[in-house]
Amino acid sequence: MNIEIKKVEVAEILEIRHQVLWPDQPLEFVKVAEDESGVHFGLFYEANLVSIISLFADEDRLRFRKFATLHAWQNKGLGSQLLRFVINDARDKGYKELWCDARSTASNFYKKHGFEKFGEPFFKKDIEYYKMSMSL
Repeated sequence: MNIEIKKVEVAEILEIRHQVLWPDQPLEFVKVAEDESGVHFGLFYEANLVSIISLFADEDRLRFRKFATLHAWQNKGLGSQLLRFVINDARDKGYKELWCDARSTASNFYKKHGFEKFGEPFFKKDIEYYKMSMSL
């Protein structure tokens, strides 16, 4: 299995964000204002980009957004590999906390990786989310 995780440009990840997270919205919907200042990683399987994540620092806290794995590649451990990479990288760089807005349907995935819910559930469009974080 040939897997590589590396930094990518935001333009490389927009289509995966769109396909996986908000396929019923226009492509512009998956862009975030901070994209240009963020750090974006992609997981490549056999040289194909299949999983992506975007990171945004706020002092000693690191937020990830728009974490997505192409449907055909889900449930194969690739997203877990990318998330573990991000956790270790954040720890190595001295961040104290890693957090995200997690879809409630993905909350068990994040719990499995050491994240805990905080705050009340909220909605984006018709999708329920929780804030989840882990101490590094």
